[in-house]
Amino acid sequence: MEAAGHDSKAFGKFVSNYSDWIMQYFEALACSSSPVVMVHDDIVWSNGPFLHPDFYRSYIFPNLKKLLTPLREAGKKILFTSDGDFTMFVDDIAGCGVHGFVLEPLTDMAYIAEKYGGTHVIIGNADTRILLKGSFDDIEAEVKRCMDIGKKCPGFFLAVGNHIPSNTPVENAMFYNDVYEKLKYRC
Repeated sequence: MEAAGHDSKAFGKFVSNYSDWIMQYFEALACSSSPVVMVHDDIVWSNGPFLHPDFYRSYIFPNLKKLLTPLREAGKKILFTSDGDFTMFVDDIAGCGVHGFVLEPLTDMAYIAEKYGGTHVIIGNADTRILLKGSFDDIEAEVKRCMDIGKKCPGFFLAVGNHIPSNTPVENAMFYNDVYEKLKYRC
């Protein structure tokens, strides 16, 4: 990131060169028998982008679209995952040809559901911190928040962003599942 701050064009060239080199990995994924590929790239921090948005739009997204091309051509379904808040870039990521989003609670799931909920998979958004330290009322409210947004979307899967850590109280994880079981039915 220091290099990006000193000379963003040179760093952008480095990003493009790396993208050319890593293309072999995406070409191999395209040849695999897996029908779904999850691409995980932490492009932001919890409070959003760490580089100017123009850099992402000049270097990151054009390269991502190029990397995803062999996967799309092979008929793979592509899920994009990033930690942090990538709300600002949801449309850019969709424009790269992904079929779904895997997100933490920092990214605005309501925006994704409204704009892409009928066409894309949405996975996640429940806050693992609430499972870890919240009360049963907090957990129920968090599951309800996610389900109220997501279950209108045919490709929605409730999941905990950043997974459920091993130190989560078992009774909290079980209660989370119980609330999900109660709210999962679509009308």
